[in-house]
Amino acid sequence: MDRRKIGPVDVSVVGIGCNNFGPRLDEKGTKEVIDTAIDCGINFFDTADMYGNGTSEDFLGRILGARRKSVVIATKFGQEMPGQGRGARPEYVRAACEASLKRLRTTYIDLYQLHLPDPDVSIAETLGALDELVKSGKVRQIGCSNFNTEQLREAHAASVRHPGSAVFASVQNEYSLLYREPEQGVLEECERLGMAFLPFFPLKAGLLTGKYRKGQPIPENTRVAKNERYRKLLTDDSIDRIEVLIEYAESRGHNILQLAFSWLLAHRPVASVIAGASSASQVRANAEAPDWRLGAAELREIDALLRQETATAD
Repeated sequence: MDRRKIGPVDVSVVGIGCNNFGPRLDEKGTKEVIDTAIDCGINFFDTADMYGNGTSEDFLGRILGARRKSVVIATKFGQEMPGQGRGARPEYVRAACEASLKRLRTTYIDLYQLHLPDPDVSIAETLGALDELVKSGKVRQIGCSNFNTEQLREAHAASVRHPGSAVFASVQNEYSLLYREPEQGVLEECERLGMAFLPFFPLKAGLLTGKYRKGQPIPENTRVAKNERYRKLLTDDSIDRIEVLIEYAESRGHNILQLAFSWLLAHRPVASVIAGASSASQVRANAEAPDWRLGAAELREIDALLRQETATAD
């Protein structure tokens, strides 16, 4: 498994999104996913305090046990956490970190991320609290999630006003072949600031796995079949684009899953593609997916195909 850097930390180019731990997987199922991931060379686990209301962190810490030092743990704070609160005020940042450390059964967090901007708190205040956590050794690196270009610039400006203070090493936003918003400035800003980019939702709720085909029924026991929020993503336009991508990948001896991972990793700021998994087989498929080295010409071909499909739909 290739590795890339978030600051000085080396992470596998495929990461495990831990939002299934608790809500969709019990402890036994979670252990199967974690054990398989480590066996496949994956060392990056991304969770959040609010996933399963703390269950995800609890399962992750308990199952890793003595293996904790051989992996990289990223977690997030800021969204509503029952019994704990929400937000990014300094006192809450400190309390949320202590609670996550306890659930994760660790003395430090490798990457501690603000889950989303807090409009009621200046980013300078939040960064001050995060800097304290870094200096205390409880956090190695700090990051953010769901930040736009202007918010990244504001955060960077707040950090540089205090030389030697911690700066955001990464931003985690949605990005995939079917969702290109980070190309409107965030990816460029990451390169300018030397930040890593961590795409979440890289398979668009499974749409980019090849499960969903034009003219075929939605497979049972999938998120799209069970959840109206995800079913709304399966529009005529999206399924047409999926068919085009499947045809392109297969014509070159690959599948759409390999295309989805490899395409993301062809963008320089991307450090690790964070994908959830609910079984050992999914973990193995994801771990093996980024074996297609896409060049600039291929990226242009893919963009042209998607633009043509969008124009046809319009």
